[in-house]
Formats: sequence, C-alpha cells, structure tokens
Amino acid sequence: MAITYSVAISYQKDLGWIDYDADQKKATVHLANEEGRKRVEDYLGKTHQINIPHETLMDFTHETIDPQADVKSLQTALTRLWEATDVSVDWSRPVEYVRLHPHY
Repeated sequence: MAITYSVAISYQKDLGWIDYDADQKKATVHLANEEGRKRVEDYLGKTHQINIPHETLMDFTHETIDPQADVKSLQTALTRLWEATDVSVDWSRPVEYVRLHPHY
C-alpha cells in the first residue's frame, strides 16, 4: 500500500489516523476506539453533498464529494467529519506522534 496522505484524528480519549492510498483510492482508519473507527469508515464510504465556497462568502455550489476519489476530495470531506461523526481531524498533530502515543 503506497500511502499518499495521512492525517491524525481523535475520538474521546483515543488518538488515531487515516491513511489514504491514491493508487487504490482507499482510506484506512486506524483508531483503537471501535465506535469512532466505525463512524469514520461509514462516513468515508459514502458520497456527500457539500457546499463548496468560491469567490465570495455568498458564492457556494453544492457538489457531490466522494471522499475516496482523490486526496483533495478526502480533505474536503474531512472538513465536515466532526459535524457528522464527533470524530475530530487533528490537522496540525503529526501522525508520527499519534502512532507512538495513541491516547491522551
């Protein structure tokens, strides 16, 4: 599996991460908390209608986003992950740190 993109996530007291393989167009969720992992997997397994901003604060279009289509689509879908699943994307937390310290 050639990992193209990884991002840290957290749910309750557990830290984890998502690995995305662009060649296989597949995201793999690594999270010890079974409930949180299932929520993310279910979310990433569906397409979503997301308002995408453009030139101004009032300029949006509804776009269908398949989270596993490519890295940009995954990143766009992850901006709505918290609202849909209560799982937080820890954009600035290094994934290497999370692999070593999977709990708060």
